Amino acid sequence: MTAVSHITTHVLDAVQGLPAPGITVVLSALRDGEWMLLAEGVTDSDGRAKQLGPEVVPAGTYRLHFDTGGYFARTDTPTFYPEVVLTFVVDDEQRHYHVPLLLSPFAYSTYRGS
Repeated sequence: MTAVSHITTHVLDAVQGLPAPGITVVLSALRDGEWMLLAEGVTDSDGRAKQLGPEVVPAGTYRLHFDTGGYFARTDTPTFYPEVVLTFVVDDEQRHYHVPLLLSPFAYSTYRGS
């Protein structure tokens, strides 16, 4: 079994009431004032990206970049948000960080999951 990343995400399409598969997600870390690419993945059929980066990351500031425009383009759905970028802080290197995204063409929300 493949290990789960320290940072994971789950994207749900609020309009369809379904997971959002096929969204490219990029994980970056802020190091010395510069964003460094750590990993890139694509949400699976359940809208999840579980193998996104290393099993452990040090404390620091991270961001997830979601290609929401590509997702909506595949269904010919106009959107106000062609991308979503979520920046967050990892302060406990022992804890798993799950960062879900609830998405619609004209709004989105997020929270710290478990």
